[in-house]
Amino acid sequence: VQLQASGGGLVQAGGSLRLTCAASGLTFGLYGMGWFRQAPGKEREFVAAGTSSGANTYYADSVKGRFTISRDNAKNTVYLQMNSLKPEDTAEYSCAAKRAPYGSNWYLDGMNYWGKGTQVTVSS
Repeated sequence: VQLQASGGGLVQAGGSLRLTCAASGLTFGLYGMGWFRQAPGKEREFVAAGTSSGANTYYADSVKGRFTISRDNAKNTVYLQMNSLKPEDTAEYSCAAKRAPYGSNWYLDGMNYWGKGTQVTVSS
């Protein structure tokens, strides 16, 4: 299984970026997908997640209303649209997959696969 995140970069506060995570080696439509981030010196934190169909999405309070997770099952790809970026959004962003997600907080209950991250830097 491979999860490859891309789309990170340097952006000014208030700007936007769209991250892409391309998945291979798994039956993508059976997996819930999530985005997580880790800033230097801090623990990894949950950002956003979506169920295998994409019908249900979940967000951390810190990004709610600014970030949107979506997926294209035909392309085995999940996206994270990030708008109104803030300096505190600076972190390495990684995508992760969980098979047959179940329960209200499945994205906090351990993911099966993790990908390498992509760096997002927001300047003030």
